[in-house]
Amino acid sequence: MWTGGSGSAKLGPAPGGGGLLCTAWPPPAPAMDCYTANWNPLGDSAFYRKYELYSMDWDLKEELRDCLVAAAPYGGPIALLRNPWRKEKAASTRPVLDIYSASGMPLASLLWKSGPVVALGWSAEEELLCVQEDGAVLVYGLHGDFRRHFSMGNEVLQNRVLDARIFHTEFGSGVAILTGAYRFTLSANVGDLKLRRMPEVPGLQSSPSCWTTLCQDRVAHILLAVGPDLYLLDHATCSTVTPPGLAPGVSSFLQMAVSFTYRHLALFTDTGYIWMGTTSLKEKLCEFNCNIRAPPKQMVWCSRPRSKERAVVVAWEKRLMVVGDAPESIQFVLDEDSYLVPELDGVRIFSRSTHEFLHEVPVASEEIFKIASMAPGALLLEAQKEYEKESQKADEYLREIQELGELTQAVQQCIEAAGHEHRPDMQKSLLRAASFGKCFLDRFPPDSFVRMCQDLRVLNAVRDYHIGIPLTYSQYKQLTIQVLLDRLVLRRLYPLAIQICEYLRLPEVQGVSRILAHWACYKVQQKDVSDEDVARAINQKLGDTPGVSYSDIAARAYGCGRTELAIKLLEYEPRSGEQVPLLLKMKRSKLALNKAIESGDTDLVFTVLLHLKNELNRGDFFMTLRNQPMALSLYRQYCKHQELETLKDLYNQDDNHQELGSFHVRASYMAEERIEGRVAALQTAADAFYKAKNEFAAKATEDQMRLLRLQRRLEDELGGQFLDLSLHDTVTTLILGGHNKRAEQLARDFRIPDKRLWWLKLTALANLEDWEELEKFSKSKKSPIGYLPFVEICMKQHNKYEAKKYAARVGPEQKVKALLLVGDVAQAADVAIEHRNEAELSLVLSHCTGATDGATADKIQRARAQAQKK
Repeated sequence: MWTGGSGSAKLGPAPGGGGLLCTAWPPPAPAMDCYTANWNPLGDSAFYRKYELYSMDWDLKEELRDCLVAAAPYGGPIALLRNPWRKEKAASTRPVLDIYSASGMPLASLLWKSGPVVALGWSAEEELLCVQEDGAVLVYGLHGDFRRHFSMGNEVLQNRVLDARIFHTEFGSGVAILTGAYRFTLSANVGDLKLRRMPEVPGLQSSPSCWTTLCQDRVAHILLAVGPDLYLLDHATCSTVTPPGLAPGVSSFLQMAVSFTYRHLALFTDTGYIWMGTTSLKEKLCEFNCNIRAPPKQMVWCSRPRSKERAVVVAWEKRLMVVGDAPESIQFVLDEDSYLVPELDGVRIFSRSTHEFLHEVPVASEEIFKIASMAPGALLLEAQKEYEKESQKADEYLREIQELGELTQAVQQCIEAAGHEHRPDMQKSLLRAASFGKCFLDRFPPDSFVRMCQDLRVLNAVRDYHIGIPLTYSQYKQLTIQVLLDRLVLRRLYPLAIQICEYLRLPEVQGVSRILAHWACYKVQQKDVSDEDVARAINQKLGDTPGVSYSDIAARAYGCGRTELAIKLLEYEPRSGEQVPLLLKMKRSKLALNKAIESGDTDLVFTVLLHLKNELNRGDFFMTLRNQPMALSLYRQYCKHQELETLKDLYNQDDNHQELGSFHVRASYMAEERIEGRVAALQTAADAFYKAKNEFAAKATEDQMRLLRLQRRLEDELGGQFLDLSLHDTVTTLILGGHNKRAEQLARDFRIPDKRLWWLKLTALANLEDWEELEKFSKSKKSPIGYLPFVEICMKQHNKYEAKKYAARVGPEQKVKALLLVGDVAQAADVAIEHRNEAELSLVLSHCTGATDGATADKIQRARAQAQKK
């Protein structure tokens, strides 16, 4: 542990468990003068070093050369498949597919029961792709669980597969196939399979000496070598390409390698030359003569992120060579059969006994540890060491850095170099130096220091032998913490993943909640545990954790064939909208209906009802609805707009004569156009109303039938439009047409009250402006509605002359109002004073406006005053 300046942190993995809290491990730091012992210069511009990641303890029974090997980048797993199909005599036993972590810890082992495999490869999601001779690609999980399979097409099936490559692009992971017809087929993304048959290479009658995939301008290409010629295939054309500056005498290309970023290409020729340039084959970087003409087993690029890609690693049986733009190379002796794994910032090299990492020494580390270095970081590291010895040389080093104004740079160099160190003791040493230097800076931001401490603790935890993910700092930053957590979850390392989330204080939805959800999905796959115990354990662990969906976990349980467990888990899901779709999928429709009704969400209920309607026969569906009143009511509403015949069947089944009668009344107007059909429908409705003992509705329906028949006769006899008019409108239409006697007869037939008939006739005659007929009508007998309506209707038609006639006939209680309507304010005042009615006086006073009514207003005020005196 170290403290100082503006930040502090703990560092170091716990032995044996990959925990984050132990600081007693690792062993003491070595002497600094031995630090550069494994540095190897490549020319004057770069150093390369190789250090051990793990001592492999996987107890392999075969040599790597006898197996198909695939290792995933970013410290990913290793898959081995013994390949007896390439032997002269097939093995009597079936091959075994083994999956290991990068440290050699076994993750899965399964007996291979399918066809011969041509190639293995890992997808970006760490799924193992196994390409068979018949063109089928089998996809397995990290723990040997079969995920899915897909075919590369009928042509590949007919011609078989000679060779295959699994490659990675920005779109995902792709597969490229060379068939027995010497044609190429590829898919740039196996997650969204779209097969492309590449153009034919002219005159190709045998397998190319080497080939690879390139990604240029977001498109996958094939580059292949046939003798001294190189061909580039895209989706439409086959073109010949020539590497610029290639040494003469080349008759064949034996190996080719594409850099991790697809920017650069290396070609190994039969003359022993290695050409390095851009993948566009338009620019040459360098060329190196390795003086070895034997084809290498592997050739991969070894470069530093965001720097010039300038070195290639070439492996033969017993030799490893690093070559670049320098005249010399770096050579290592291989004691065992080894396999190279290209990485973002170097190359992993594993054999039966060891797993190592070869990379270019980072700039910060080179500046600090290079012999006789006077870089600020080197001086600060020495100052901190002298300070621990209580030597005054520490002050001298610090003064030298401060005089140059490079203390901030020194601290940053130490922090950066610590990130690129694999040994925790060297990380500590550098971070102690950075912490020491921060003490002498007033405003050094602590973020970079604290963040580096956190990142290194995470990296040291996942690098532990039992975890086996040897990420470098550069790989970690490229991969992101979210992807690293996904990979820990994929390995079922849930406790460590949760520890990291809590340590980094990630939001629950992105961190702990998501991991717990993955744990629960794994838990439901444990079929040796009872449904009750699994559901209880998941609920106890998750509770109401935000961001966790029990419905997703239940869906996984259903996918594993554990329907009852899925139902139990759905009981913990608080959102009915998430419960119902899965219940429907599990064919638990009645339970889904109950849940939808409990939610109160009518849209959800409709969804279940329509599903039930399609799933059940008609009788069972109706019986289900009878037991659910709310669902029945909603379904009736639906049928009113969509399925009228079904609605009638529902009413018939329930003997609901009242609603059945209403249904036939609506149907008589919505479905029937002929008068006979309407009358028949209304007769059926009347019968239903009688059965429902609703005599009022039955009588009203019969009256409507009589009215319809009468309207038809009126149309036949008088012409005009009478059908579908109401009784009142029919009377009004007759009056407007001058058929007063017919109107009076209709009123008698249907017992229209006198008051209503007078209103109808008054309104109709006023609209006709037949004032003479109106006056005759008013004198025919005493008006049952009084004469104020006559005044109002005349004034509405702007006929004050006629209105005054009727104002004189208005009774005393409405006299004032009638006089005001015709504008006789003075007479209205006299009547109000005579009646001594305060309300009438106030009404008249409110109508007094201007000078003309001033005398009237004074008269009212005097009358009020006299009334108050009395």
